[in-house]
Amino acid sequence: MTKGPQPAATATVAVRVGVVPEIAFAVFTREIDRWWRKGPKFRHAGESGGTIHIEPGLGGCVIERWRDATGERSFELGRITVWEPPLRLRFGWRNATFTDVERTEVEVTFVAQTTGTLVTVRHFGWEALRQDHPARHGQGDVGLARLVGIWWGEQLTALRHCVTGRVE
Repeated sequence: MTKGPQPAATATVAVRVGVVPEIAFAVFTREIDRWWRKGPKFRHAGESGGTIHIEPGLGGCVIERWRDATGERSFELGRITVWEPPLRLRFGWRNATFTDVERTEVEVTFVAQTTGTLVTVRHFGWEALRQDHPARHGQGDVGLARLVGIWWGEQLTALRHCVTGRVE
């Protein structure tokens, strides 16, 4: 994990879940479609549903698949660049408006706590996108980091609810 000052366009969000890191990592990766929010704000499939899947291991895809009027569709959100279960996961991240060479990075850490695990998402690299890029929604680095942080906050709240409702 990178230490020191972060660029202004870095969003960092954390949530505590009441399970050990091994389970938190497994739910985040293997059960991602259960907790990843649905709808156009969170999925390229929009209201079509679809599925989100992480292929485990270094080089694995983070991919969304769905069916629409044109047939089967998929979008590769990114590739796994760090796979260290149950402590850390890192993957590239692409938005639908990104060109083939544009991407940001998402790093997720799982730190044991007395009452469970602290799951922290750090989404960075947005400062590399031009200021008028559609993914910025008209925001500079600080405003964009806030928007991305809110988005990940909603996702991690859904993760916490999924873990809480899990039957072991």
